[in-house]
Amino acid sequence: MVVRSSSPEETRRLAGRLGRLVVACDVVLLGGDLGAGKTTFTQGLARALGVKEPVTSPTFTLMRSYHGTGGLQLLHADVYRLEYLQEIMDLGLPELLEEGAAAVVEWGDRAAPALLADYLEIRIEFGEEDDERILHVRPVGARWDARKEQLAQALAVQDSTWIAQAQP
Repeated sequence: MVVRSSSPEETRRLAGRLGRLVVACDVVLLGGDLGAGKTTFTQGLARALGVKEPVTSPTFTLMRSYHGTGGLQLLHADVYRLEYLQEIMDLGLPELLEEGAAAVVEWGDRAAPALLADYLEIRIEFGEEDDERILHVRPVGARWDARKEQLAQALAVQDSTWIAQAQP
């Protein structure tokens, strides 16, 4: 599925729609160039989960933990600076996921081999306009595959500035 956003706030709202589908043990892997909007996306997702505190990039801290309403722990990791799979394992993400946390991982393609086989992959690209972003959304594994219809509904937004389309 592909969605087009024309502003950071629209990206946050879209993430919020997808965030309503996130439950314990879920993983969202974010990819895209520097400055494409991975942290902006995470801010919207966290807001949807009831996180009240500011969500900032964990580039230098590697991982931040937030608590939403209902007690769900949201882990926000950025593995850009990590070079080896073992460094990702050392963050403890797999164990925290097994304990019921949900995770958003920036530069997620690097972390995928260290995590569960089920994740929602979102690749964010720059569009033609300054604030335009194109989000490619792909469910991977049985957990997310079972929510394909819900994902499609979340992406079929009412705001006419977003365009959602299914891809084969």
